[in-house]
Amino acid sequence: MGIKVKGRRPSSFAGGFAIGVAFTAVLLSVMIFLVRPFAVQSNTSPVITSEQNDLLTEQANEKLETLYEVIGENFYHDVRTETLQEGLYRGLLESLDDPYAVYYTPEEYAKLENEMQGDYSGIGVANDWDQVTHEVIITEVYPDSPAERAGLQKGDQILSADGILAADYDMEAFSELILGEKGTQVELGILRGEEELTFTLTRDDITLRSVTHQMTEDGIGYLRMSQFILPTYTEFTEALAEMQSNGMKGLMIDLRGNLGGLVDSAVDILDDILPEGMVVHTEDKYGNGQAYCSDGEHFIKVPIVVLVDGDTASAAEIFTAAIRDFQYGTIVGTTTYGKGIVQSTIPLDDGSAVKLTTETYYPPSGKSFHGVGITPDVVLEYEFLGTENDEYDLSLDNQYLCGLEILREQMRDADVTLRK
Repeated sequence: MGIKVKGRRPSSFAGGFAIGVAFTAVLLSVMIFLVRPFAVQSNTSPVITSEQNDLLTEQANEKLETLYEVIGENFYHDVRTETLQEGLYRGLLESLDDPYAVYYTPEEYAKLENEMQGDYSGIGVANDWDQVTHEVIITEVYPDSPAERAGLQKGDQILSADGILAADYDMEAFSELILGEKGTQVELGILRGEEELTFTLTRDDITLRSVTHQMTEDGIGYLRMSQFILPTYTEFTEALAEMQSNGMKGLMIDLRGNLGGLVDSAVDILDDILPEGMVVHTEDKYGNGQAYCSDGEHFIKVPIVVLVDGDTASAAEIFTAAIRDFQYGTIVGTTTYGKGIVQSTIPLDDGSAVKLTTETYYPPSGKSFHGVGITPDVVLEYEFLGTENDEYDLSLDNQYLCGLEILREQMRDADVTLRK
């Protein structure tokens, strides 16, 4: 009996990943999963075409057998048959014109599912991955993590792991070099400015918190979402409830560096923010799609500002576009990443899985942001207002300060309207 498709899990993944989370998104940086049945439409033609319409023709099988014998007789190491078989599966996915296509072994897929719960063993940083140069830049160092304890900093470039260069590997393969069991060590080569440094980190169990929040004295709630994973919606509702109980009069949502995550989490949060309406819909090559909507039972009635940058991607762009298209807030920052395509992770009955690009996202406006990003209402390049000796603080962040100014003006206008 052959391997069967068990189901389809659409996911959206931007060009980044979280070391130890194995992707802000990517994302990494992190992956996005939804669950729904997988089925090819019977009234459509498959995209795969050939004269014989068969992958494993007699000629192809003969060539594989020949290559197998050549490797067995000539390669200078012994190789397990299972390793070669996995190479065939990976190669099939890599042959697609799809930078997001991946084959997962049963072990890799099990690890991936655990990581989407927000619990993992690693070093505790999020990274931005350049698909062309393979530069790995740390975008966030998680509190009380091996990375923080070792002294890694936001903006550091990871050059190598245990002597293996990032430039020689793809995103997922390099992340696997940094992942590992609790208590094991990894040596990272780091470029900080013009200086090359070496750090030895001991991997540890990490529970990732994707939402942080605080409030100003005049009632402006600040809520940062670093990615959208399974716990994000619960963390959001808890943070929002606390700020509302403390008299929140305005809300700033920081999605800078948020490379994506679970569509369900983003949509659920939008459902609590926006009035009734469609927040995003998807469409595949057959013209089939799915709409995700806010039911309007709960929505926020205070002014909103959303902070974005070039690393705001995928599900974070879905969130941003919905706020924009509902005209429900002011977008501040720089043009977003521009990833409006859907990856579906399809588990097979032997425990393995494949990930493919399957659909395109469309915001309420119907205009895709893929490849172009979302231009903010207020375009403002990030500037750190402190000195080189100052550590980062929101009070020294020009985009945050601009958001405060906008919210305070809108709060004053709302207050005047209420008094009339």
